[in-house]
Amino acid sequence: MAEKIFDMLIIGGGPIGLACGVEAKKAGLDYLIVEKGALTNSIYNYPINMTFFSTSDRLEMADIPFMSIGNKPTRTEALEYYRRVFSHFQLNVKLYEAVEKLDKRGELFQVKTSKDEYLTKNIVLATGFYDLPNLMNIPGENLPKVHHYYKEPWPFINQKIVVVGGANSAVDAALECWRKGAEVSMVLLDEGVDQAVKYWVRPDIVNRIKEGSIRAFTKSKLKEIREQEVVIATPEGDVTIENDFVLAMTGYKPNFTLLNQLGVELSPDEKCQPVYNEITQESNVQGVYLAGVVCGGMNTREFFIENSIVHAESIVRDIVNKSHK
Repeated sequence: MAEKIFDMLIIGGGPIGLACGVEAKKAGLDYLIVEKGALTNSIYNYPINMTFFSTSDRLEMADIPFMSIGNKPTRTEALEYYRRVFSHFQLNVKLYEAVEKLDKRGELFQVKTSKDEYLTKNIVLATGFYDLPNLMNIPGENLPKVHHYYKEPWPFINQKIVVVGGANSAVDAALECWRKGAEVSMVLLDEGVDQAVKYWVRPDIVNRIKEGSIRAFTKSKLKEIREQEVVIATPEGDVTIENDFVLAMTGYKPNFTLLNQLGVELSPDEKCQPVYNEITQESNVQGVYLAGVVCGGMNTREFFIENSIVHAESIVRDIVNKSHK
């Protein structure tokens, strides 16, 4: 075990984790960012052609301008911007190093990763929520033709696909695949797609459904997935249709394992929201801080990059203030 003791170890190398690193470096703290995948791994795993809902200026950090061709940046532009932030500040980041276990050792925390072990006075969990999909828990969900992540439409040319969900990722997948020649059916829990779908995209999907180009099963649920077909539970009864691929765009949830290892309390309701101080971002466990969407528990639509970057300043300010006492 390494003898070096960090002031602050940040778990997660996404935009919020990077923001925490920037603030730590500016404050003169000895810090480390540990990321299990690529830099800004969640953004890297977004659909290739994705456009952000937010404008580029709202995604900026550390007074570094975010220049994009359009008002709303693309996935590629965001990857390049946050790479520039990382490079500009020469942030101390370990990539492709997954955190496996966290232990409290007196006043310190021991962090065991897939490659090393570290000691730190404070831990910041900035792990996002894109790692674990919300499973449907239905027969056949583990078949190879089922995908909980969507990247691009090319594999689905001339295929019969079912898209489950009515939010932005489901709508993007349905429209892109349909335009590349897939036969697309959507399974929607409500009367139609979500009202919160990007305003410049929503009319497109509504019109495609209305004209019948994309078939929509509303107030319905996917009931069973078979090798060459699926069963959909509709208000009129079960419907079986031919199927080659299922894109289950059912949303994602935070990894609660690390929170549980540290003893962070969660709300007893279905939100599973961690307990934390909204001024300092410190959880009920002294020295454990929460940043970004992990603060919302299962409510992943409350925290975004633009309203979570400020968490970095709050966390570092609290750590610095404590060190001066």
